[in-house]
Amino acid sequence: MDLPEHALRHIVIVGGGSAGWMAAAALSRAISGPANARCRITLIESDEIGTVGVGEATIPPIRTFNQVLGLDEAEFMRRTQGSFKLGIQFVDWGRKDHSYFHPFGPHGLAFDLSPLHQHWLRAREQQNLPPIDEYAMAWAAARRGRFDKPVGDPRSVLSSYDYAYHFDAGLYARYLREVSEQRGVQRLEGKIVHTALREGDGFVEAVQLADGRRVEGDLFIDCSGFRGLLIEEALHTGYEDWTHWLPCDRAVAMPCASSADFTPYTRSTAREAGWQWRIPLQHRTGNGYVYCSRFISDEDAARTLQAHLDGAPLAQPRLLKFTTGRRKQFWNRNVIALGLASGFMEPLESTSLHLVQSGISRLLALFPDRRFDPLTTAEFNRISIQEFERIRDFLILHYKLNTREEALWRYCADMPIPDSLQYKIDHFKRSGRLVSEGNDLFGNQSWLSVHMGQFNWPEGHDPLVDLRNIDGLGMLRRQHQAMAQAAEAMPTHAEFIRRYCAAAPQ
Repeated sequence: MDLPEHALRHIVIVGGGSAGWMAAAALSRAISGPANARCRITLIESDEIGTVGVGEATIPPIRTFNQVLGLDEAEFMRRTQGSFKLGIQFVDWGRKDHSYFHPFGPHGLAFDLSPLHQHWLRAREQQNLPPIDEYAMAWAAARRGRFDKPVGDPRSVLSSYDYAYHFDAGLYARYLREVSEQRGVQRLEGKIVHTALREGDGFVEAVQLADGRRVEGDLFIDCSGFRGLLIEEALHTGYEDWTHWLPCDRAVAMPCASSADFTPYTRSTAREAGWQWRIPLQHRTGNGYVYCSRFISDEDAARTLQAHLDGAPLAQPRLLKFTTGRRKQFWNRNVIALGLASGFMEPLESTSLHLVQSGISRLLALFPDRRFDPLTTAEFNRISIQEFERIRDFLILHYKLNTREEALWRYCADMPIPDSLQYKIDHFKRSGRLVSEGNDLFGNQSWLSVHMGQFNWPEGHDPLVDLRNIDGLGMLRRQHQAMAQAAEAMPTHAEFIRRYCAAAPQ
């Protein structure tokens, strides 16, 4: 069948890394035909230019993305030295010597019209109860170092959790490169030195490589990292800076040898001027300190990180500088920015790779032809901006709700915040209700975890609970016991990986 006159003939992806090869793999899967003959896909990357590669922890939607790409989970885990993730443990965030867990999945099985946490709030007014964390199946397994796949029976507590992955982002990009090239994606090695804009409308017409090659295209996807080679340097799109709300502007990363504490979860530990991540992989543990340079020097940040490793360092500290925020447009003319080229959300809730994934999904849902309908571009930007802003508010919540005494934390506790976030905080403070404008990436269980974990205690509970003839306390106790028993019966995280997806030693 002949292609319509205005169909895209050539998509050019500028930059490799996770973002570039995720885009290449998804587009080559979506565009049918032998070796993508209907629409060529070319990826340009330079071995001279490194990638940031901080996206080693993910959230559950990555599983859907990998399935859409046709990846086998066990093979993917082996190829990327992956491990499993049931959520994130936050240590010392609300205050020192306190921790809580953000689980993947709800707190308990629903047993009433009113949410489980409302019954917990009511029962807690009369007697001491375990923390709300204890009613999440994900935490019941995580705290014991256990892992198994969820079951499909909705009556079982083993259906009430989800999971994601930890993996080596560099190995993931390498794996997706193989998949993409097998599907016809052409990789060009080279450094781009010039971007040619079309006369009249300023669309990108071609990019020129250092060796003189000129690569023309219809649609360009900018995966060039913080630099934003096309979206910013060529098209001057502009950037919205959110550092006044999310003041951390640097990170120092350092892998270390694996320890015996092979947790099926990410750990985030608050430090004096920021927070430290810990991500266990099969072959090493990823560590980093995200911090605000106004409150600590780069040298002291590196020393702080090295002092809190739980294994021997495997590399020298690596410094990253960033400005949290977003491009004013994600799609400008015929350029779509993905990954760090589109903006930066610090990795507190492991959203970096998800934002790449969701950008690709939006592109496929709003796929253009060579006429580039402005209405399509506007809708892509509207949804992207909305997603970034809602994730932004969730990240700010972690910083705003704290009682620590250090200068960074006092600044965050006192800072004005977006009205959209203040409204959510106020609602939960009043009666434990979780309100949303819809389509939040992070659902009620996520917001509940942070509100409760960082001491935004409700003044009361939902009045409807008082009118329900339900033995809420009894149900809470039974679920708590069932979760503990189910978790104890699971294999350890290490055992599950050994059986299912053990990688070759490195």
